[in-house]
Amino acid sequence: MAKRRNKHVGSSFDEFLRTEGLYEEVTTLAWKRVLSWEVSEAMRKGRISKSEMAKRMGTSRSQLERLLDPENPHVLLETVQKA
Repeated sequence: MAKRRNKHVGSSFDEFLRTEGLYEEVTTLAWKRVLSWEVSEAMRKGRISKSEMAKRMGTSRSQLERLLDPENPHVLLETVQKA
């Protein structure tokens, strides 16, 4: 029996985002949210305070706060590398 193609299935979601000009923004924000979560989880599991983590990273606590804020896309790659 031949496989029937669903006429309601269109292009991928990624393709939709590219068409709308949103792909880069959405993927950057998703990446940032994952990074924020991973750093927060590592701090929680290691029982590391924000002040101590900032000290270990060689950065300020305010810079760490920006890294941990999943809605703040303004994080420098240099800060990410320290984490």
